[in-house]
Amino acid sequence: MALLKFKRREDAAAPVTPEVEALLQGYSIEVMPRTAAKVENFRELLPQGTRVYIAHIDGTPIEEMIDTARRLARDGFNVMPHFPARIIKDRATLAEWIAQYRGEADVKQALLLAGGVSNPVGDFENSLQLMETGLFDGFERLHVAGHPEGNRDIDPKGGDEQVMAALRWKQAFSERTDAKMAIATQFAFEAGPIIEWADRLAAEGINLPIHLGVAGPAKLQTLLKFAIACGVGPSLRVLQRRAKDVTKLVVPFEPTELINELAAHKAANPNFGVESIHFFPLGGIKTNATWAIENGGSAAVPAETA
Repeated sequence: MALLKFKRREDAAAPVTPEVEALLQGYSIEVMPRTAAKVENFRELLPQGTRVYIAHIDGTPIEEMIDTARRLARDGFNVMPHFPARIIKDRATLAEWIAQYRGEADVKQALLLAGGVSNPVGDFENSLQLMETGLFDGFERLHVAGHPEGNRDIDPKGGDEQVMAALRWKQAFSERTDAKMAIATQFAFEAGPIIEWADRLAAEGINLPIHLGVAGPAKLQTLLKFAIACGVGPSLRVLQRRAKDVTKLVVPFEPTELINELAAHKAANPNFGVESIHFFPLGGIKTNATWAIENGGSAAVPAETA
C-alpha cells in the first residue's frame, strides 16, 4: 500500500517548526471499538504504519476488541490493544484473549495496565502480575502505564511512592525481556510538570522511553470532563484558566502550546526522555488526526519494523 500524501497546513498563524515535526514523527493514537466503528476509512486519516492503541473499557465484549484489531491490522496499522489487569478474570482468560488477538490480527504489541476499575474482577490487580504470567513472551513491544502527575488509585494518600516502585520493577523487567518497552502516559496539559517528572525518572535510573499522552483538540467542556474523570492533576489549571475567558469557551482547545514547549525542550536537551506523542482523541478521531498532520505529524515506522 502506497504511503498517503497528506497536505500540510498552509493558512496557520505560525509555521510548523522542525522541532515540532521531529517530536510528532511516529505519533500514535488511541481508539475504542465504538468510536472506531464510526470511521469509514482509517487510511484516509492516519499515515500508514501509525500505532493505534485499542482501549478496552470495562464492559466492552472481547469480540468487539478483536474485530477492531483485525480491521486496523488489515489496513496496515500497528495494533496495540489494552490489557487492563483488573477486568481480566484469570490466567486462562488472558491466554485466550492473547490467542485471539494473535490469531485474528497478528497482534505483537500490547499496553499493560491496571485498568480503570477500583475492584479486580478476578486474579489480577496490576500490570506487573500480567507480565509475570509469561504469556506475553514473544511479543515485540510492551508498553506500560505512566502518570506524570501521580495516580491516587495506586497512591491513595497522594505522592508517588508506589507508582515509582512499580516503574522501577518495570525497568528491571525491561532488562530481562527481548520486547521493546516504553511508558505510555496519562495526558496532562502543562509542560513543566511533565519535564520535571521525566527528569526525575532519568535521575532514578528509569530510562524506558516515554510516549507522552496528549489530549487532542476538543471543546473545553469535553476536556474538563475527561480530565476530572481521569484524575489529571495540577495541570488541570491550564483548562480552568481558559474557562474563565468566555471568548474561548466556544473555541476548541488545541495542544499547540504544550507540543511547542516540549519540542523546544527536547531540541535543547536531546536526552530528554519523551520519545514520541500519544494522542487521546477526545474531540474525535478525525479532528485529532487532521490536527496532527497539519501540525507536522508524519508516518510511523512501517509495520514490519515497528
